[in-house]
Amino acid sequence: MGRINWGRVVPCGLVFVSTGLQPAGTIVLDNEYVRVARSGTPCASGRTAGCGDRVIVALGDLELRAGGARRTLARGDIAVFGPDDTYDPPSGGPFFEVAIKPTHPAVPPPKERLPPEKNAVKYDGERFFVFEERLEPGETRARHSHGPRVVVQLNRTRLQQGPDGQPEILRDIVPDGAAFNAPVIHVVKNVGPLPLHGIVIEFKPANGS
Repeated sequence: MGRINWGRVVPCGLVFVSTGLQPAGTIVLDNEYVRVARSGTPCASGRTAGCGDRVIVALGDLELRAGGARRTLARGDIAVFGPDDTYDPPSGGPFFEVAIKPTHPAVPPPKERLPPEKNAVKYDGERFFVFEERLEPGETRARHSHGPRVVVQLNRTRLQQGPDGQPEILRDIVPDGAAFNAPVIHVVKNVGPLPLHGIVIEFKPANGS
């Protein structure tokens, strides 16, 4: 049995986005790094080829059974499973299964290592970490860096982003979708009516920095 990590949430570059309108079992994101299924678990078995670490991100209240344990997850909660772990398909509300491909490309190191402020790390592993991002309306997150990452947003709002060396952009944040964002260094301000609230699965470079 590998590791099972239950994470409860407590009180940007090139983007590929899926909306939250797909039927259950739809693959909403599939690239060299990850395969993301909405309310489906094609990688629930640790013996499934092409499935490495997996992260369940709850979009509603659900129940999840794994390794003889039963847990209830609320919207924004996560559960992390190692490559050898097996779990039953969650029951109840919607969710994303984020399956990390074991043969994904090497993760490029950041030009600068600038950890973002105001975020809370929910899981920190050898190859990736998961954090909850929050930013209240009117707040600014100072210049910071990101590696390649999967982003699941939970609120509808608007961000003003200032990437290094590029024009400032406005981005409407749509909840209940999955996005894959490329590495970036930027400044972010929440100019929308609601707090920014999301779950981010960010890859680490090979040296773990």
